[in-house]
Amino acid sequence: MNRQDKTVSLMRLMAPAALFSLAIGLAPTVAPADEETESLVLLRTSYLAGNRTEEEFVRCVSKKIRSGAKRPNIYAEQEFVDELYPWLEPRTMPRESADLSEFMQRPGVGEAIRRKGVRYMVWLSGQTLREGSGGSLSCAAGPGGAGCFGVAWWQNNSEYTASVWDMSELSDMGAMKAAVRGTSVIPALVIPIPIIARTREKACDSLASQLRDYLDLG
Repeated sequence: MNRQDKTVSLMRLMAPAALFSLAIGLAPTVAPADEETESLVLLRTSYLAGNRTEEEFVRCVSKKIRSGAKRPNIYAEQEFVDELYPWLEPRTMPRESADLSEFMQRPGVGEAIRRKGVRYMVWLSGQTLREGSGGSLSCAAGPGGAGCFGVAWWQNNSEYTASVWDMSELSDMGAMKAAVRGTSVIPALVIPIPIIARTREKACDSLASQLRDYLDLG
């Protein structure tokens, strides 16, 4: 076999390995949950359409909790509620930790929680509400172009509470709260420039940080 044939044969042997290495390098990586950290689920306490904690806030808290040194497995709320149906529906869900013993004895509940390894049920409540507004902002278009003039403002009040239940001890571990107020302003001199007070995001940071410390997640 001449040198050229040997080179072609070697390249054919190396190609699959090179492609495999490239595929591994390009594959997206997802940080796994720490095996030694117990799982938890975030649930909303209010099921009223106009008085329910925002899904966006729950997602934010979940993401922030997993940003610490330990990354617990956090089950999606709807998946968990569906699996335990109908025991987490508004009329059947446990209202306080004293109901946990009875709750665990309901058909399929104890088995599902033990199978998933759920150590903590974290109940989230609260909302971000607009409390007041003022100012005047008007926009118009004319021969010379369009523009806005004036100033408008409103105040947001974000208040959220997290109550933690230990499903191993069937006990209430306590509650923590985050409350953030802020004023958003839109001044306009031809072009509106919104200055938004992100109170919900700050409340999420605060509550998630408290939960990480409380559950020793780093």
